[in-house]
Amino acid sequence: MNTELIGVIATFCITLALAIPFGKYIARVFKGEKSFLDVLAPFEAWIFRMCGIDPAKHMSWKQHLLALLSLNMLWFVYAFIMLLTQGSLFLNPDGNPSMSPDLSFNTAISFMVNCNLQHYSGETGLTYLTQLAVITFLQFVSAATGIAALIVVFKAMREKATDGLGNFFDLFLKSLTRILLPVSTLIAIILVFNGTPSGFAGKDTIRTLQGDTVQVSRGPAAVMIAIKHLGTNGGGWFGVNSAHPLENPNYLTNMVELIAQVLIPLALIFALGFYLDRKKMAWVIFGVMTVGMISFLVPAMIAETGGNPAIASMGIDQGAGSMEGKEVRFGAAASAYWSIVTTIISTGSVNSMHDSSMPVSGTMQLLGMMTNAFYGGCGVGILNYYIFMIIAVFISGLMVGRTPEFLGRKIEAREMKIATLVALLHPFLILAGTAVSSFLYTNDPSVGWLNNPGYHGFSEMLYEYTSSAANNGSGFEGLGDNNLFWNISTGFVLILGRFLPIIGPLAIAGILAKKKFIPESAGTLRTDTGTFGIMTYAVIMIIAALAFFPALVLGPLAEYFTLYHP
Repeated sequence: MNTELIGVIATFCITLALAIPFGKYIARVFKGEKSFLDVLAPFEAWIFRMCGIDPAKHMSWKQHLLALLSLNMLWFVYAFIMLLTQGSLFLNPDGNPSMSPDLSFNTAISFMVNCNLQHYSGETGLTYLTQLAVITFLQFVSAATGIAALIVVFKAMREKATDGLGNFFDLFLKSLTRILLPVSTLIAIILVFNGTPSGFAGKDTIRTLQGDTVQVSRGPAAVMIAIKHLGTNGGGWFGVNSAHPLENPNYLTNMVELIAQVLIPLALIFALGFYLDRKKMAWVIFGVMTVGMISFLVPAMIAETGGNPAIASMGIDQGAGSMEGKEVRFGAAASAYWSIVTTIISTGSVNSMHDSSMPVSGTMQLLGMMTNAFYGGCGVGILNYYIFMIIAVFISGLMVGRTPEFLGRKIEAREMKIATLVALLHPFLILAGTAVSSFLYTNDPSVGWLNNPGYHGFSEMLYEYTSSAANNGSGFEGLGDNNLFWNISTGFVLILGRFLPIIGPLAIAGILAKKKFIPESAGTLRTDTGTFGIMTYAVIMIIAALAFFPALVLGPLAEYFTLYHP
């Protein structure tokens, strides 16, 4: 167990060591300074000429939003049609059928919004064509969308007073060419050399040690698995995701995939410090987010490495911890670390089955998505945190009797209304969806959604809407979710949970950018101090506790007390 703990610590330390210089590089790219990938500038210029776009033309925050939403609408229509017709298209060696309209609707939205909620099994639900031309494509562009939106906010925070916040298409393309494509290529190469398939042959026939014959899916999986983690997308080429021996062959690939999904969220924190020349502020944000992550990680690791009391009561040794739903090649500690990382970061990929996690771990996974502000996904993690910073500034200003100011701009009623609406939207989507689904199931259990009635069944429904609203995509797989109700209801939660938390911060940043800049003075509230960091952490946790504690009591906490204190 000590070795497993060392592996977890080493994985995080390597990620942090890579994230700091990577964050500096990201800041240089978007500040227009020289970097080693400037050799791609002619290729980028050619793309802009082909599309008739002037990358030097500045946009207001409203124009950025219009470009962002228009592109996403086009991607949705394209993905929906492709999934609806995939069975009759090429690159389908296994003969997989087309998706139903409701499943196509859900899947197209899910991957467009960087959630990657899968109501299908990867190797049987998609063809090689849609895995690459739809799923992998959307994993790249959705991640680039989040990064581009964040850089707009960076620009608004940096400029003294402006309505010109760069060009969305320029930021979007550089996110792809300078960040996502190069790094995901490197990750894919590592995966291929460790056994992840990357060809176009169909299923292979394998004879097991027991003498059984099984069909094993293959395909060009490595590139999709690389970007699903680097872009904090999630999803899986195979049905069991990164618990599959071809998707995640060994402990080295497990570390690589863990590092990949944390790398950009961490790097963007430090990029903020380099971009704004406020390195202390970046370290405060990193500190708050890391404390939040640790507060979820420690209980989960203790619960998973401590074993299951129900199994212990039968006299069965659990020296390896609670191993139900986990892979022996990873162990309980690394699986617990993955489960927390993937839920606080909104990646949503899994290397163990969350449905089999101990109740405490399930609670921590849910809280990671309910707070939705610790590290977070590509770009949107800091955008969510930005909302809580605005609220914390406002409350702090009221406490000291001053007009709240953030980076030299006054926070007034308009900005607070937007921040409050965004903060309250998240719990509303989760709790309203869970209430409706619980009511429908209670009145008609024959719908057959739940394999696990009672407290755990409630947790499965709560988890599904939490995962959807947080753009996460992981799930408690005891829930039968491939049906009209779940495909449509989670589809609308996915849309609202993705775009309103982007629209809100962009609107606030754009409004503040046009306000008169007020130089800092002795009475200015500093946002780069430990005190303000504690204040922000308190705001995040108090809002989460007030909104979600009753639901957690009905689900995973009730299951915990039933298991440990029957």
